[in-house]
Amino acid sequence: MTESNGASDGYPVSDLPTPDPSYGPGDAIGIQLDALGSNDEPRHDAGIMTAYNFASPANRRATGPLERFTTMVRSHRYRPLVDFDDEATGPVERDGNYATQRVTVTGHGGRTVTYEFEVSLQASGRFHGCWQTDGVRVVGPTESPGNDPF
Repeated sequence: MTESNGASDGYPVSDLPTPDPSYGPGDAIGIQLDALGSNDEPRHDAGIMTAYNFASPANRRATGPLERFTTMVRSHRYRPLVDFDDEATGPVERDGNYATQRVTVTGHGGRTVTYEFEVSLQASGRFHGCWQTDGVRVVGPTESPGNDPF
């Protein structure tokens, strides 16, 4: 699927942030949070597109193309991440080529949700040596934990 913004199922939106080997796991997560926190800057859904750019190949296989990914992020489960009002991040917990970080956001209407970002260092492919998101799961307090792709 090719979007008018340059996105396709396998390639990032070229004018938005993408993974880079100079980014650590916390940087990769932080870039996504910054983008999602002001989702429509510099254009409509740029934050969601940035998160899609950082989705690992395994994550993309689970979530599908950008259109489906966008629908998922706008669902009740992940909606607090879009244009949130406040955030608090925990420490990055790293174990070799995998890392997690808990992030608590307060969204519109005061709904507070804690998510755990799961990232891995890519061993091959276009983003070899880059940290990409394998999944984002709700860990509290409003939903039961589950291992969901983001």
